[in-house]
Amino acid sequence: MTTTYFTSPEGRRLAYRVSSPSRSDLTFVWLSGFKSDMSGTKVTELENWASAEGHGFLAFDYSGHGESDGAFEDGTISAWREDALAAIDAHTSGPLILVGSSMGSWMALLSALARRERIAGLVLIAPAPDFTEKLMWPEFSAEAQAEIMDKGFTLRPSDYGAPYTITRALIEDGRNWQILDEPIDLGVPVRILQGMQDADVPWRHAERLVEAITSEDLVFTLIKDGDHRLSRPQDIARLKATCADIADVAR
Repeated sequence: MTTTYFTSPEGRRLAYRVSSPSRSDLTFVWLSGFKSDMSGTKVTELENWASAEGHGFLAFDYSGHGESDGAFEDGTISAWREDALAAIDAHTSGPLILVGSSMGSWMALLSALARRERIAGLVLIAPAPDFTEKLMWPEFSAEAQAEIMDKGFTLRPSDYGAPYTITRALIEDGRNWQILDEPIDLGVPVRILQGMQDADVPWRHAERLVEAITSEDLVFTLIKDGDHRLSRPQDIARLKATCADIADVAR
């Protein structure tokens, strides 16, 4: 599929790829992680799988990510949630399966709560809801926390490249979108894939999400040797099988 662009209601120019269902009424929507984009292995593999199975597929880049306009440092959970809803509203119709990776799982959950009538199921990979407050903020040293509050940002080292900026706006805005402290009432099938060797999102965090989601049809899969990315061939195969399973259940 070819990457094209649209302008969201908030005025952001966002990159996306979309295909319509051919033999199914379902559309899979990929929601990327923090500082990730729609060029990754998992999304392209899932895109090809969806096409072969006759499902629709949508992927997009949040503002400040990938091929979309904007600066990453200007992003917040509110803004990226708006981007997700804008892409879903503009480029899909019919029932949706939301597939979120890491922060994308937070976006998937927030989108599902905002568009309940559209959602047929969720697939969450290394889910990181509330990560700004419950995972990131406690890991910062007192000096880094003070720097965020006083200067408005700090630089955080990354295992995947150069250090990146964490802003006070991101931290404070994230507090407004926390969802793990009360029941998450979705009423749709949910599948969660989580590596036990995940250094970024501990598997106990995913377990907390399992406890919060009220859906009875929820399968939590722990991969003992799995890391955060879960992008090895066996992980990709498991993701495709999980999506096939939830598609069958959702029909």
